[in-house]
Amino acid sequence: MFPFLRIGPLLIQMPGLALLAGLWVATTLIEKEALHLKLNAAAILNMIFYGLFGGLIGARLIYAIQHLNIYLANPFSLFSLSTSTLNVHEGAIIGVVITYLFGRRHKLPLRPTLDALAPGLAVFMIAVGAANFLSGNAYGSSTDLPWAIYLRGEYRHPTQIYETVAALIIFILWKTGSPKSRASGLSFLQVVTLSAGARIFLEAFHGDSLIWPGGFRAAQMMGLIILTVAIYLIKQWGKAERVRQVQNC
Repeated sequence: MFPFLRIGPLLIQMPGLALLAGLWVATTLIEKEALHLKLNAAAILNMIFYGLFGGLIGARLIYAIQHLNIYLANPFSLFSLSTSTLNVHEGAIIGVVITYLFGRRHKLPLRPTLDALAPGLAVFMIAVGAANFLSGNAYGSSTDLPWAIYLRGEYRHPTQIYETVAALIIFILWKTGSPKSRASGLSFLQVVTLSAGARIFLEAFHGDSLIWPGGFRAAQMMGLIILTVAIYLIKQWGKAERVRQVQNC
């Protein structure tokens, strides 16, 4: 793992740098796809900014509430750049809500806008996997497989690498997919479906899973819910897209 890089007096957090690089590439691809779909690229980029900013603030505040004693003793910790002091799931929900409300206010068409976001989502998931590898977070369970990595005192599944490779494959599948389905929302749903499926499968190799009562892994259950909703929408939106194509013939 490689959490820090020291350059003279500077101590650079490599996981954060990986996320920033992923965000830059993601927004570049989103802007390009938005222009291709003849959408308001500036409004979409602003939507992403507000969603990310609001989500990050929400993730930090919720984490601070859950560890209130620590932050009361040192309030300036709220401004830490560490990605390990974020409540990611709740922050993501807050970010999605803000993004949706911004899109509605600026009258961005839902399905084409989602398809513009598809390549950015796929690329950012690659960056998340790389950031986890650099930080050592999202570590795997113990194993004696020959490709195991030594982490936290044991040989473990390199789950960070699994997830990075899975995200890369999903991006390649988006890239090589039919452009005819874009602007229908289906490209975005395909990325979401594949990402949720990968999460459900790969979570079984994690050693840091949040376990709910009954022995259920929280990430797998959330992935299953997302997968079910995405498949349902693919069927509904796919039917509407086929009708539209027939009408345009």
